[in-house]
Amino acid sequence: MPIEIRTMRPEDVAGAVALQPVAFPPPFDPELHWQMEHLLRHIKLFPEGQFVAAEGEFVVASCSNTLISEESWQAHASWIETVGDPFLGTFDREGTTLYGLDISVHPKFRRRGIAKRLYLQRFELVRSLRLVRYGTACRVPGWHHWHSQNPAGSPEDYVSAVQNSELADPTLTPLLKMSLTLLGVIENYMEDEESGNAAALLEWKP
Repeated sequence: MPIEIRTMRPEDVAGAVALQPVAFPPPFDPELHWQMEHLLRHIKLFPEGQFVAAEGEFVVASCSNTLISEESWQAHASWIETVGDPFLGTFDREGTTLYGLDISVHPKFRRRGIAKRLYLQRFELVRSLRLVRYGTACRVPGWHHWHSQNPAGSPEDYVSAVQNSELADPTLTPLLKMSLTLLGVIENYMEDEESGNAAALLEWKP
């Protein structure tokens, strides 16, 4: 059965929430997973910015986004400062940046190009809304294993090595191959043990 990419509907929310612990297992903090009330709020605020990949009625991937102001983007602050809260307290309908919050893909459906299709959907939304950019701060989960062997190394060292193709990170490496530009590293972005609480700051401009 073909996998369809489309905007998220209220009836998709339970499936998208069920993906969260499967896509982001421990040591990722389960308190950071989306809940039903969060995604329903996202749909209400910004319906055209929420996507799922579905095989029939089964949600195999989800993709959440918000709009933030130019000032919020340029601050390059933590997740909570940038997004506001899980209910998207900083959402700005007049914002210049489509800010990517997450992509969750069921492990059994990975390596089938679903995440890439969701990113292309994001880029198309940037064009259609005539925004300045797509921006995000992405996890670097490979840092945890690398750091255990390089205890003096920082997240910046790790991200630089990934950028230079000296290392491959399961999240950052594919995004760099999709023409996103690495702008730097945000320390203390969110509680994320695998990423050293850091995130790689990325943008794409049409």
